Amino acid sequence: MKLSQFKQFLIPCIGLVLIASCGGNNASRATGWDINSKSGGFQFNVEFEDQETGPGLVFIEGGTFTKGQVQDDVMHDWNNTPNKQHVMSFYIDETEVTNLMYLEYLDWLEYVFPTNEPRYRQIYEGALPDTLVWRNQLGYVEELTTNYLRHPAYAEYPVVGVNWLQAVQYAEWRTDRVNEYILERESYVQKDVRYTEVGTNSTFNTAAYLKRPETVYGGKMDSISGKNAEEKKGDSIVKVYAGVEKGILLPSYRLPTETEWEYAALALVGDREYNTYRGKKKYPWSGEYTRSSDRRTEGDQLANFKLGKGDYGGIAGWSDDGADITIQVKQYPPNDFGIYDMAGNVAEWVSDVYRPIVDDQANDFNYYRGNVYLKNVIGEDGKAITISPDELVFDTLPNGKVLLKKLPGDLALAPIDEEETFLRQNFSESDNRNFRDGDVESSRSYASGRPDGSEGATTGKTETSLMYNAPQSPQITMDENGDPIRELDASNKRTTLITDEVRVYKGGSWKDRAFWLDPAQRRYLPQYIATDYIGFRCAMSRLGSKSQVKKTARHKRRG
Repeated sequence: MKLSQFKQFLIPCIGLVLIASCGGNNASRATGWDINSKSGGFQFNVEFEDQETGPGLVFIEGGTFTKGQVQDDVMHDWNNTPNKQHVMSFYIDETEVTNLMYLEYLDWLEYVFPTNEPRYRQIYEGALPDTLVWRNQLGYVEELTTNYLRHPAYAEYPVVGVNWLQAVQYAEWRTDRVNEYILERESYVQKDVRYTEVGTNSTFNTAAYLKRPETVYGGKMDSISGKNAEEKKGDSIVKVYAGVEKGILLPSYRLPTETEWEYAALALVGDREYNTYRGKKKYPWSGEYTRSSDRRTEGDQLANFKLGKGDYGGIAGWSDDGADITIQVKQYPPNDFGIYDMAGNVAEWVSDVYRPIVDDQANDFNYYRGNVYLKNVIGEDGKAITISPDELVFDTLPNGKVLLKKLPGDLALAPIDEEETFLRQNFSESDNRNFRDGDVESSRSYASGRPDGSEGATTGKTETSLMYNAPQSPQITMDENGDPIRELDASNKRTTLITDEVRVYKGGSWKDRAFWLDPAQRRYLPQYIATDYIGFRCAMSRLGSKSQVKKTARHKRRG
């Protein structure tokens, strides 16, 4: 092509690019109006491509798999029966949450809510891991009670002594800190605001920012806004926020569901051949054994677990797994998803409420038991209400530990009611933890189709307790002198510990035999209990496309 011909071709192309940049390329297919016009009108992020991968996370492409025990079930557990499930794509932490990661959380709490002020002391104390879980009446491990959490030698070891509720609160805190950083990076707030403007009554909450952005940082949002938080419309400058339609902020960090955790641990993608899986998988790695078959590492253990009675690591100088208690994360090869320690080291809390069965007849898509639907409390001005600066909402657990439920600036929430459930077919109440399992109709004391004749009508026990005959939750009350009275259900007629407050934990730990390394195995504990062998990792939902890579035809015909 000659130079003159190239110029004739180039000029129209430049013109088309300029026209597109002026908004003509963003014309609405519904009205023909320009989207994001400088003159006003509808504003939307039409340039959004893909969800950002949050700090510490690994992308897991969803798919179909068989959840539950697919190998020989030597224990004949009936809570582990295989069932086919489909999992949506999601993200999960590359490693378990470490002591270093958790100490950052504690440092923030102590900075924002100084412990030298008595009214804030319980906030920090409620988040502290229980380091006394290391104690053993017939063993000496006292140094771990004072060193395991804070000593730099254990910085990259998984945090333990954290109960389910504390793990949930850590995930909520992490959500706000990551999104706070993103707002600064994208110039919606000024630089270093997360250090200079944070205080007891001046914190950032993601949910509050999306609903009432002007209220965050103690109502100082507009005075600390960055260059991208202002937009010219006509002759005036207006404030803009990084709302949902911008696609900038990340969804919540949270505990993974049991189905997500098991799917991520199995990593069947490594055994996939076309549209099927090759055989069955017992561990997060391929093969039927706990030792490596790779030529370079042949014979090495692939996880940190209890090898046998009195054998937590092997013979000195030739250790089988390199650890006696927990071990630094990333010391063993990752699975085919690139996730570390999904077997061994520590078992991990997941989000689900425990039940002996998985009701796949009701749902086989992103299965989860534990939904409690809430809604924002709306004020007389028609806007969502936030917790007032002087209001701290605490919750006393059955074991006496006090946890903070709501921070100043958080959104006030309430259970859904008939306004949301009327004539709906997909849900009918706020608390669905015992759906199709602990309801009155399922209980052994149900009489004549009416709950009035049931045991719960006189005892006040929950429906779930009626079905499983679980003990009443421990209670701590104060007498007239302010001394605690601890009440424990000591009845010897109780047959189970299953309630709506028991949570599933998955995976084997440094204290468990190889049997528990199977990702299908499931156990449970009350959500307020902490141990020296249970930790956790966070997950995040995937918004948009199922895959990060655009799918192409797999079998193109030739010719």
